[in-house]
Amino acid sequence: MTRFGYTLMCEQSDPRSLVRDAVAAEDVGFELAVMSDHFNPWLDEQGHSPNAWPTLGAVAQATEALELMTYVTCPIARYHPAVIAQQAATVGLLSDGRFTLGLGAGENLNEHVVGAGWPPANVRHERFTEALDIINALFDGGYVNYSGEHYRVDSAKLWDLPDSRVPIGVAVSGEQSIEVGAPRADVMIAVEPDPELGPAFDAKTRASAPARKVGQLPISWDADVDAARTRAHEQFRWFAGGWKVNAELPGPSAFAAASQFVRPEDVAEQIPCGNDVEAIVKAVKPFVDAGFTDVALVQIGGDQQETFLDAARSELLPALKEQLG
Repeated sequence: MTRFGYTLMCEQSDPRSLVRDAVAAEDVGFELAVMSDHFNPWLDEQGHSPNAWPTLGAVAQATEALELMTYVTCPIARYHPAVIAQQAATVGLLSDGRFTLGLGAGENLNEHVVGAGWPPANVRHERFTEALDIINALFDGGYVNYSGEHYRVDSAKLWDLPDSRVPIGVAVSGEQSIEVGAPRADVMIAVEPDPELGPAFDAKTRASAPARKVGQLPISWDADVDAARTRAHEQFRWFAGGWKVNAELPGPSAFAAASQFVRPEDVAEQIPCGNDVEAIVKAVKPFVDAGFTDVALVQIGGDQQETFLDAARSELLPALKEQLG
């Protein structure tokens, strides 16, 4: 049975709005809220990027049953993995066990800001492997000492751990990321409905197979199709570059330059634009067919959340649950 989630996208909303939207999403009937964790927006037009962790704490206190997940946090540069473990354990407590720690190898956009440079992909995977081992060790409880090629931990202990261990999700896109992440994680995260990812992850995960699998789909809901396409192009044309490119670009101006020749119709080919419920159901179906247990929708435009959530209550969620749930 597929569950449907809502994306709290820090790049397009201020923190107070994100908390408000999370409460509304729970009331509408979304079962999961995933939150991005960025230092910068993808494009200047998005205009925001509050810190995800205090915002998650506020959301945890403002909601009652909504599951929460970072989608995703990078533990290899901007944050030390020991700090991530402490933050995750704290949100796990504040949410009464409703939190999953989603992790990924990150993007230059957010991680270069601490002045440590941006390493090549193989080094990023080495760091990610060590980070996962450190976080898992701290979640096990007790004092942790660790000496790796990239990280050291000196007598660290999480003094406040939730009764239930915080599940760890990892973002995967292919064989290499699955080799690193699956044995150290409980949940698969992916933004493409590749039917080969799930079985490969299940073959190596420490979780009971089949593992939970969480996907994400951007949409631009609007009764005015032209307005929906324009907004998607203004704020989400970066999406056309693909993750291998997107991981390397250093800032919003680079994304603007890289996407300068992307047309509104190009974006509309990848992202459902308008208020055609069946078009959105059709776009979600490949995730369901590929074995994803959860699909989180992204409504493009921070000032468009209320309109989208009203539509989700009245027609979109009922259609998704009836046809794909």
